[in-house]
Amino acid sequence: MALPALRGTLRGVVFDMDGTLTIPVIDFPALYRAVLGSRHQPSSDKAIDILHEIEQWSPEEQQRAYATIAEYEKEGLDKLQFMPGAKELCDFIDEKKLKRGLITRNVKAAVDYFHARFEKPHFSPALSREFRPYKPNPAPLLHICSAWGVPPHEVLMVGDHPKDDIVCGNKAGTATCLLDQDDKYIVSHLSLLQRPTFKVRSLAEVLTLLQEKFDLKSGPETEATTTP
Repeated sequence: MALPALRGTLRGVVFDMDGTLTIPVIDFPALYRAVLGSRHQPSSDKAIDILHEIEQWSPEEQQRAYATIAEYEKEGLDKLQFMPGAKELCDFIDEKKLKRGLITRNVKAAVDYFHARFEKPHFSPALSREFRPYKPNPAPLLHICSAWGVPPHEVLMVGDHPKDDIVCGNKAGTATCLLDQDDKYIVSHLSLLQRPTFKVRSLAEVLTLLQEKFDLKSGPETEATTTP
């Protein structure tokens, strides 16, 4: 008789926010045009990391750029909708006494607004754009693992962007899950660092993934840090 496949220990789940826990509503091509101006190259939208691009500019240009981004982000908050299955998934994680954190390239005010509307215990730590360096650098994810007292290989990173969320998780040494609702990505066509451990079409599938692929363990009773 065949032995059952070994299931990896899981003690915590870290989520991206926009496009993962919330339905994406920001018009990113328009945002790129508004922020980059003459620097804008439509064919390169996906290749440019706009936050890293802005860091190279003068303080005055940065201030104008962040103000424009803030306008688009506020519009996104005004239209905030939770991703189907988000609350049920978090309920399951909480019932299993797993830890759950959040990493977003959005601002802290957006995280605070999300928490106020979500009506669930807060994600902790919940790291926003004010935490540097931000994704795809693994630093924020490693910070959360350290705050939890959990090794990265016992953590799952869930997000909708291969180049930000999945690269962050892979560099940190966590398992990774790509939420690809529209089946846009062919995993074998992604670069090695962008290839997720798992790919799903919905958060309901993430819940099934946790049940079937992992040995769920409650994390150490360490005090998590708060959003900077």
